Parts: sequence; structure tokens; C-alpha cells
Amino acid sequence: MERTSPRIKAKAREESLRRRLAAREKKESQRQKSNDEPPFSILNVGTAIALFLAVLSYPFASNLGRRSPLNLALLFFNSLNTFIAGCEVILGFNITWIQADYRRLKERYAGREWDACVAYLTTPLTPREAFRAETWARMWSTYALYDPSYQNQESFGFFIDFGNGLSTIPPSLLMNAAICFPDRVSSLWFGCIGLAMYWQVMYGAVIYILSFVFNERGRSFGTLEICLFVGVSNCIWIVFPVFGLYSCFCMLRDGNADVFKS
Repeated sequence: MERTSPRIKAKAREESLRRRLAAREKKESQRQKSNDEPPFSILNVGTAIALFLAVLSYPFASNLGRRSPLNLALLFFNSLNTFIAGCEVILGFNITWIQADYRRLKERYAGREWDACVAYLTTPLTPREAFRAETWARMWSTYALYDPSYQNQESFGFFIDFGNGLSTIPPSLLMNAAICFPDRVSSLWFGCIGLAMYWQVMYGAVIYILSFVFNERGRSFGTLEICLFVGVSNCIWIVFPVFGLYSCFCMLRDGNADVFKS
């Protein structure tokens, strides 16, 4: 009995996963066939992302002293990184679901990967669905159509993002606090923490892009498609951290956080 129990539990999990995917597939099919439901919903994945970013940014933006390009750029990036880091945590804890959904999407959107991206971003949501892990896990099963390493827990892409998700949310929020309240923070502590975080995410993005290019994962797709979906999305984590590294260097060099006042 003890030997068969783990197998029974595994089969039960697989069956539950199949039922959830089948239910989602049925729901999507009904949405596509329905003539009463509009093709675009005000609350969908794309607008939900914008709302989450607004909620994460507002408490800091409302207390922002000087609205300089540096402050605004870092405030945007730190808030975006906080949201994506949450999605990366979901990636790590829902990899089995992502693998199953990836296989389904790959079969359904073979040769139409861009359509899968558009379909995901325009997926109508209820307020409850906006807070479901599966909604954001699909971000990774869709991205895996371009880079299958994101449905493979043994890959670099999977672990660098899961690791970033687990480690960069507190530093991102702390840096936003430093931007808004430069006179109330320790330039030594915040400078060191920020320097470590910005270097970590930038270096990870650089190595990931090099890995993607070196292994020719984009050879089956058009150049423009890869540049937009893979290049732009990852270059955000290269360009903006440069400003973060600069601000942290100034904090350590000057012994204060006046870089956010100028």
C-alpha cells in the first residue's frame, strides 16, 4: 500500500491537471464561438498588467520629490521588475502546469506563435482570474513557444528567472523607497543592495540572450518577430539596470542619496 500511494497521488495530480486544461480549452472555445461576447474585453491580460503596474507605482510616484528622467525610469523599472518577479515565482512553482499547457499551445498554434501571444494578451479576465496563478503561468507557456527552455526546469532560463523572482522583489521596493525618500535611507546599505540587484538582473539578461543566440533557438522564426518578442522584452533588463547601477555608484561615492534629488 505504501509503495503504490505515491503513484496514485501522481496519477491524481495528472488527472486534475488534465481536467483544468480541458476546462480552460472549453472556455476559450466557447468564447471564440460566441457571437454575443465582444472580441475585446476591457479587462484582459494586457490591461491587467497595466493595472498591476499602476498599483505598484502609485504609492511611490505620489511621494516622488523630483520627477527627473532618472527617477521616473527607475521607478518604472523597479515596479515592472516587482510584477515580473512575481510571475517568475509562479513559473517556478507551476512548471508542471506550464509544461502541459505548452504542449497544448504548441499543437494549437504551430506556425502561428505570434497569434498565441496576441491571444494571450487579449484573453478576457474576470477580477478573480486576474489573481489566479494559472493566468500568469500561461505567460511562460506562451513564451516557451519561442524558447522551450522555459518549460524545462533544468534549463538556465528557467532557473535564472525563478531565482530573480525569489530574490529581487524586496530590493526593487527598497530602491523605490530610496528614490522617494533620499534623506531617510542609508546610502551605504541601499547602494550595496541596489548595486547587487541591478548587476544580477542585467548580467542574467545578457547571458540569457547570448544563450538564445548561441543555441539558435530563433532560427525557425522571423527576425522582426524575435526582436520584438525576445529582444525587446529582455533588453529592458539590460538598459534600465544601467541607470540603476549609475545611481547606486553615486550613492556609494557621495555617501548620500542626492543623486535622486538632482
